[in-house]
Amino acid sequence: MKNMKKALSVALSAAMAAGVLAVPASAEGGKVYYLNFKPEQAEQWEDLAAAYTDETGVDVTVVTAASGTYESTLKSEMAKEEAPTLFQVNGPVGLATWKDYCLDLKDSEVYKNLKSDDFALVNEDGSVSGIAYVIETYGLIYNKALLNAYFETEGAKATSVEEINNFETLKAVVEDIQAKKDELGILGAFTSAGMDSSSDWRFKTHLANLPIYYEYKEDGIGSTDAIKGTYLDNYKAIWDLYINNATCEPTMLSGKTGEDAASEFALGEAIFYQNGTWAYGDIKDNDVADEDLGMMPIYIGVEGEENQGLCTGSENYWCVNSKASEEDIQATLDFLNWVVTSETGINALTQEMGFVTPFSSISDDMLPANPLVIAANEDIAAGHTAVAWNFPTMPSENWKNAVGSALLEYAQGTGEWDGVVTAFVDGWATEYAAANQG
Repeated sequence: MKNMKKALSVALSAAMAAGVLAVPASAEGGKVYYLNFKPEQAEQWEDLAAAYTDETGVDVTVVTAASGTYESTLKSEMAKEEAPTLFQVNGPVGLATWKDYCLDLKDSEVYKNLKSDDFALVNEDGSVSGIAYVIETYGLIYNKALLNAYFETEGAKATSVEEINNFETLKAVVEDIQAKKDELGILGAFTSAGMDSSSDWRFKTHLANLPIYYEYKEDGIGSTDAIKGTYLDNYKAIWDLYINNATCEPTMLSGKTGEDAASEFALGEAIFYQNGTWAYGDIKDNDVADEDLGMMPIYIGVEGEENQGLCTGSENYWCVNSKASEEDIQATLDFLNWVVTSETGINALTQEMGFVTPFSSISDDMLPANPLVIAANEDIAAGHTAVAWNFPTMPSENWKNAVGSALLEYAQGTGEWDGVVTAFVDGWATEYAAANQG
């Protein structure tokens, strides 16, 4: 399965690089062209599209952008005559770029099935530009069996996972695990923090969300044109912990990939792995049993974090291309409605793709058989305060890339932490101004 998905991703990437993304000629009536954001679900979306075509005769094409290339791919595809009829934005920032291409979904069946406007991009005039189709959670995935083995070692810094509820304890445990890695039969406490495009989003986006979240929370805001960097010392502390207690030396991170990290965790070579509920497909059916998969919050040393929960939200909003033909728009709306209401569509979303969805047509008893989703629900049930996904307010992809480059230079020893601060703070103001000029 993994090799098939990898081969598909490689094939699509090659096609996009060559500029030969082919969309079938118009069939009788409307057709659908979905530009998918999530490479890890490429195969399932293609299968679902084929099932819909078999059932209805409507042509549905799914093209998946390679990891880290969605925005550039969307720009090039939208410029073509056969443009996507269904695409995605990551939230308010992405919407600002594509708002003129977003059909108002207020009267659509898929919007009527949404549980709450919390999961929609609703404009001041009441129009609806985007609909979230998956609610995801991330944190520190951990191997319960290996962590329990550590708790049994002499001088362990904690005796149960419940004791690890703040950065100070996490740091003590992680550094002790690293010192005992040979005894525990592992390569490191953390998987490699790879900084190529298949992995760097975990740190320049998802990890960077933590200092943004706490700054927004302290200032009582939901976005800003100029981040202050109040919690960047905390960002440094957790990044240092990752790179200095891992399966590889910090100088090797430029060559490490997301696949490397998933493999290291799946094979039991590391105890901690920063990722989310979507990662289950990449780590299941290996050395780590489902019952040994847990997920804890990412602690960065903020006051009161003992009650902090996992990071939960969405950056995946469906948008329908308002510039498509009326026939293609209707075909796309019909397809979306079928995806969230039919037995085939619901099974694909929840069981095959492993999504937790915000639609009332999908009952709670149809949650995916994913132990990481179960862990996320247990975290909520415990009364912890979920960390909001504020990273969709990051001003641009250029900003993320600059922060990622600075993180890597710092890790390799070719740059100072001041470079990360500059990219984070000064870069935010510059990129925000560039994105909002005029």
